[in-house]
Amino acid sequence: MTDAAVPRWRGQPGRLEVWYASATDIATGMGLWLHYELVAPTADAAYLHGWLATFPVDGPPSYERFGPEAVTPAGEDWMSGSNFSIGPTRLTGTLTGTAWDLEWATDEPPMWTMSKATWQREILPSSHVVLAPKARLIGIVNAQPIDAVGNLSHIYGHGNAQRWAWLHADLDDTTSLEVIAAVGRRPALRRLPPLAFVQLRRHGHDWPSNPLASAALFRAKLGQERWSVRGIVGRHRLSVDVVQPADRCVILDYRDPDGATATCSNTETADVEVRLEKFTGRWRVENYWRLEKTAHAERGYRGS
Repeated sequence: MTDAAVPRWRGQPGRLEVWYASATDIATGMGLWLHYELVAPTADAAYLHGWLATFPVDGPPSYERFGPEAVTPAGEDWMSGSNFSIGPTRLTGTLTGTAWDLEWATDEPPMWTMSKATWQREILPSSHVVLAPKARLIGIVNAQPIDAVGNLSHIYGHGNAQRWAWLHADLDDTTSLEVIAAVGRRPALRRLPPLAFVQLRRHGHDWPSNPLASAALFRAKLGQERWSVRGIVGRHRLSVDVVQPADRCVILDYRDPDGATATCSNTETADVEVRLEKFTGRWRVENYWRLEKTAHAERGYRGS
């Protein structure tokens, strides 16, 4: 986990580093999103900011922002500000009328969403790793006890894609799915279909074995409230259909290091259907999962 979690920013301008947690409370079904972000603009001082968003199953979602403030040494944490921190065992924050203190742990190794080599060598403009799959988060949010299951992830690079979609789904006790579909920012890349990175972990085995090499084998269709990914790798065919209704989403805007605005629509109470088929002379359904209000999903784009 150390390589997946350790801070990567070394003072360069034009960089973005994010740690976040998304989780579902076991007792209430409430979704949680805790987002900690370091932005190093191309022509200004680096700063920290972020937010806490909550997604009750029986009411509208809401969020509170923290920062921006200057970057300070984080000590043993990955990121630490005047009233917030995220680190190897704990996430904390205190705002006016809002506070959280969650301890987290996992027994699982990282899921390298875009391949381990991509993360270590910074081959792509940005990369992503689920540093703590099947994480258990226990503590307090807004004075309410929380015992949640989800993940902690880490992003590092030059900023957001031109358009993107993200999914994290704990499909059952031994199965997790991570999907990122993105369109590049360069003018020539904007005309191309989204590139989809997929990691499906079943019983400790990650498929496809090389998500970077397999990305071209998947096709993504990105709608506003519905989006999907399809692909065949080897003898397996995967179909993923995501629904994130507008009334379950929070919409947040922020800035990339180059100064451009970005907007995302996020929900931690999304619906998803996942079908995994295997070819044995003909296609047969090997696994089927359906989650209602327990998947975590996002759609985003550059621009306001």
